[in-house]
Amino acid sequence: MTITTSSCPVSKGRLLSAALLISGSCVGGGMLALPVETSQMGFFPSLVSMALTWVFMTISGLLLVEANLWMPEGAHIMTMAAHLLGKVGKWLCTALYLFMAYTSLIAYNSGGALILIRGIKTFFSANTTYGTGCLLFGLLFGVLIYLGTKKISKIHILLMAGMILTYVGLVGFGFKEVSIHRLLQQQWSSLGMAFPLLLATFSYQMIIPTLTPYLRRDPKSLRLAILLGTTIPFCSYAIWEWVVLGSVPLKGPGGLQEAFSKGQAATEALYVIVSNVYFVTLAESFAFFALVTSYLGIALGLFDFLRDGLKLQQQISHNLSIGALVVLPVIFFATAFPNAFVLALEVSGGFGDALLSGIIPALMVWIGRYCKSLTGSYQVIGGKGLLMAVFFCSSYILVVQWVKLIH
Repeated sequence: MTITTSSCPVSKGRLLSAALLISGSCVGGGMLALPVETSQMGFFPSLVSMALTWVFMTISGLLLVEANLWMPEGAHIMTMAAHLLGKVGKWLCTALYLFMAYTSLIAYNSGGALILIRGIKTFFSANTTYGTGCLLFGLLFGVLIYLGTKKISKIHILLMAGMILTYVGLVGFGFKEVSIHRLLQQQWSSLGMAFPLLLATFSYQMIIPTLTPYLRRDPKSLRLAILLGTTIPFCSYAIWEWVVLGSVPLKGPGGLQEAFSKGQAATEALYVIVSNVYFVTLAESFAFFALVTSYLGIALGLFDFLRDGLKLQQQISHNLSIGALVVLPVIFFATAFPNAFVLALEVSGGFGDALLSGIIPALMVWIGRYCKSLTGSYQVIGGKGLLMAVFFCSSYILVVQWVKLIH
């Protein structure tokens, strides 16, 4: 197999855009669900679990880069699996990718619909049904995937800027509400239970094959984009956990346990403690930006995945068909399951990411390196020991998610 890389340098602007696209895929719906999921364990255990997940997902992304650079330009997960894992691996990856992508998009469409409904009621004094909200969100933002990676990356910068500004505002409002007593509450025995959702919140691997040609197949740029793109979410999540877990009571009316039982976002719980119209507006805006950035990142990756798998060319009719395959099923299932926001993200991470973002990249690299003797322009350090560690951690998370489901 001939490996080619571009000799054209990657601009700092393009590198930053790629990093922000990764960050946008991570800092999304998980920001709204994570404090609710980790509330039982407390701040410090949640910080440790986030750090472990951050390291794990950064490594798995770099492994996927190594494998992707062995492939011809434009190859997505399906093509990579066909070359490295055979027919069984190809169809397994296809099923996992579709499951994870559609599950995440359903969660984001569902959460976004609720925000649109409240926005329409606030600004237009009109009541909108949940189904209509799902339809409006899906069509409004689903159509953007036709613009392609280059244009969406520019839109992402604006959306990320909006999310950062509203995030800073929320942290500022919640700062004075933080109680050291609440932050010191700990239950380390619950540490492992959050890993399935954490994988979903730090998930970005599906867009790596899309970013590879965007960054001209340059290993250094891809590595920097991943490191920067995953560090930003980690820091953002840590501060957000500090604010929410330190300011919102665990138990009682409006507490985090109640939000968890109702499948609500963390911003819903914050409404109870801060009675300020500006805060409410910031919370709604932040939730909106967070959901849209994640939705666009995953939808774009799914769009390219389907085009690669169906072997369709860049034609208007083909793009319309692929776009319909991305958007319409998501709208349908989001409408049918309105209360599955947290659960959908958790199942996506516990099963989808544990396999597709953990075991599969490690297995691809193992077979490529040690069975097919492939060499390329980039190799992740760590050897067989690192790959075996990724296998073990992924298997552990699969068991955790299975135990949570049967209980």
